[in-house]
Amino acid sequence: MSTPLHVSILAPALLAGALLCPASGAGARERGRDLDRLAAWLSGSYSSAAQAQRDTSFFDIRLHIVPIWGHRTDARWFYVEQAAADRLERPYRQRVYRLTRVADGGFESAVFALSEPLRFAGAWRRTALLAPLTPDSLVAREGCSVFLTRDGGRFTGGTRGQGCASELRGAAHATSEVTIERSRLLTLDRGWAADGTQAWGSTRGPYEFLRVRER
Repeated sequence: MSTPLHVSILAPALLAGALLCPASGAGARERGRDLDRLAAWLSGSYSSAAQAQRDTSFFDIRLHIVPIWGHRTDARWFYVEQAAADRLERPYRQRVYRLTRVADGGFESAVFALSEPLRFAGAWRRTALLAPLTPDSLVAREGCSVFLTRDGGRFTGGTRGQGCASELRGAAHATSEVTIERSRLLTLDRGWAADGTQAWGSTRGPYEFLRVRER
């Protein structure tokens, strides 16, 4: 891509149950800490420049993930902006993530698209640009949620099934695989044709985004 296409959030009965089953209460507290940890590790500014220098089949990409709507208690929400290093003013991917705990003890990062996304370009640095944005103005990317579980010192997961639609370069659906660590994100986004052949995305493994300090 000129755009780098292969790069590519107590009812009384419950309270009584917690008192009767302290292990369950402890488990809930631990999952709460894991949600805090995951949200903290996800937030930040990232660069794939080091990987691009090692392997020219990867692009130098900048990725910014910033918390939004901190007053909301339904989920952790994030604004996400991704751009080629030489075109920072025109990001090629802008999304909102909604991070929640799910019943199996893991986490779901649901993905939402924005209407006229370029009007929010640079909002990772100037969050006032997001003032017009509300949850009901988002467009859910059905089937594109990433499901994550704690795996020692990291969180790993990806999309499930073939429900994340993609028409890019003849694809029928897309998949994402993600690893989140304290200072690094690994992402592998790929598109697949109806016959199972790869239509777009990296063939050399995931993008490696290292946490950086932006000024």
